[in-house]
Amino acid sequence: MVTIENVTVEVDDVDAGEAFYGALGLATLVRPAPTTASLEGFRGFVLGLVAAQPADVDLLLAEAVAAGGTPLKEPARSLWGYGGSLRAPDGTVVSLASSSRKSSGPARVVVEQLALQLGVADVAASKEFYVSHGFEVAKSFGRRYVELDTGAVSLTLNPREKLARTMGVEEHGSRSHGIVVRGGTGELTDPDGFRWVPA
Repeated sequence: MVTIENVTVEVDDVDAGEAFYGALGLATLVRPAPTTASLEGFRGFVLGLVAAQPADVDLLLAEAVAAGGTPLKEPARSLWGYGGSLRAPDGTVVSLASSSRKSSGPARVVVEQLALQLGVADVAASKEFYVSHGFEVAKSFGRRYVELDTGAVSLTLNPREKLARTMGVEEHGSRSHGIVVRGGTGELTDPDGFRWVPA
């Protein structure tokens, strides 16, 4: 199984990036690195944070805003659970979700799962690319959604436009992805330009 060890997110202010991701307990999984690229628009990926219950989502959102994040979609109940989204100080879109619809204990700032959600032009073609490089498919729903088995950090392939719309942002952006994925692969670049390097 190919695993993701961590992701490097390009930021214009490393101190602000470290404070933001650290406040969410992601210091070992998300590592800010300096960039001079444009920070405008949707970067084509979402960092998905999964918590145990709605109260945790609300507390994580409060911590994220206190650390410089900007709410995009306020958390709300849905058919699948409870969640919302925000923009990190560097422009990265972050989703917060809980699979449960009700809280059963005190709120905690604990992220149980980090999901790297890639917005891609063609889900089926991206799936074929990743499978050809040794990735294992955990779930697949044709051209709508694919989840790959990548260990502690999960990886999903989503139609780019739908991913942006779900997060409450415009699809278009003028910047590069601004992310490098570190994992158990050789160096590679996928069909949508997402870069991977060995951990």
